[in-house]
Formats: sequence, structure tokens, C-alpha cells
Amino acid sequence: MKSTLRGLLYCLAIVAAFMTVSPPEGQASIRFGVAAEPYPPFASKDASGQWVGWEIDLMKAVCRAMNEECAIVEASWDGIIPALKANFFDVIWSTMSITRERSALIDFTDPYYTAPNILIGQRNGDLNISPDHLRGKLIGAQAGTIHDRYLKTRYATSLLKNYQTTDEALQDLVAGRLDYMEGDMVNLLNFLETPLGKGCCEFKGQVIDELGPAGGVAGGIRKGDTALREKLNAALKIVRDSGEYQAISRKYFPFDISP
Repeated sequence: MKSTLRGLLYCLAIVAAFMTVSPPEGQASIRFGVAAEPYPPFASKDASGQWVGWEIDLMKAVCRAMNEECAIVEASWDGIIPALKANFFDVIWSTMSITRERSALIDFTDPYYTAPNILIGQRNGDLNISPDHLRGKLIGAQAGTIHDRYLKTRYATSLLKNYQTTDEALQDLVAGRLDYMEGDMVNLLNFLETPLGKGCCEFKGQVIDELGPAGGVAGGIRKGDTALREKLNAALKIVRDSGEYQAISRKYFPFDISP
């Protein structure tokens, strides 16, 4: 009996760790899985604990277009695909790039944004980012991302360090414990505009992935969930065609990130 109770409590703890927002009672809801760590300007929590950002605004617009009540469910980035497959939520909505490896595990909606990958580093005026020049340099990226994969391929002679979150890598960069960081342009340029970013770091250059570019950022859904994919794609088209996509983007970016 005690063993059964412990097992039940453990299962409930796992569910609670993933599901932090419940849909309104009695209303249909599509559950959007968002990585719990902040990733501005796409998704982060404001002072009141509410999720805000470009991806959140786009999610709300898509839900209005579908005439659906939607819920946000938090998950750790490294467990976000298993959480989707385990039915903790219905769609990953967390700056997930389409790759061949991920496409073998889950399906994707149409892309809803794209951005080049860049390197930023200590402010010293050195803009040479060739692999030979960065030999032995310490470069960071978030684990389990296309940026992690890129560094292992392109900068194999550098010292590579993985981080659980982008914030942790940026903290090390600010503190001088990291020479460079690789990531998507929108997120890292946003950091360079902050007081911390301006004080320590600079844009070093855009990088090209020899393994082939990712297919843009899209919503991730369970394999075979065709009905939801078609519903989300139709809603994304409505948001784009109405001009709402562009209006949302102008609030956050001085450039076009549409796919």
C-alpha cells in the first residue's frame, strides 16, 4: 500500500512539474508547451509572473484565429519532446527549429519565423571567426539545440561548453568565463542591446551550418496529429494574411523574421 501511494505521489509530482497552467473549466483548449527558462524577446515572464514576448503574442493571435481557448504548459527544454509525446501538451511553441533529427521524432507545423545564427563575444574588436582563429577558444551554446550541433561540426578545435539554458551561457559571457557564444540572431542581438550586453560584448559574425540550414522555427506536434497541424497552419495563414503577424513583429524587431 505504501509503495503504491509513493508511486502515485511520484506520478502526480511529474505531472505538476510539466503542467503549470490549466485550461478554463468546461472549455476546449489547445495546450502550448513552452520552455520554462526565459528566452527574450520570444518568451519570458514579466514581474507579475505572466508569460510575455513575441512568441506568446503570436500564440494568442493563432488561438483567436482558431477560436480556441489555449493554455501554456511549462517544460524543461531538454525534456520538451518527451513531454509532448507523453501528452503533457499538444504543441511545442518554443523557438524549435526544424531539423532532420527532430522530424524523425515529431511532426511540425509550417515555419512561423526564421533567423540566421551568429557568434557574439567579448568586446575587443576582433571579428575573425574562422575555425583556425578560434582554435582553443571557449565557445558556449545551449545543449540540445542546432547551435550545439553546429559548434561540434564547425569549431571542433575550439573548447566547447554546453549550458542548460541560454541565460546561463550569457552570464558566463558577461563574467568573462566564456570567449564566444553561438545562437540565433534575434535573441543574441536583443541581449547586445541590454546594458549588460553593451558593456561586455559585441557581434562577431554570422555563421553558416555546413550540415544544411534548419527549416525555420515551427510548432512541434505528435506524429500523425494531422488535424491539429492543419488547424494551426490555417490559423498561421490567417494571422499572416491579415497583417497581424507583421504588427506583432514590429513591436519587437526592427527587421523581418517571417519565414
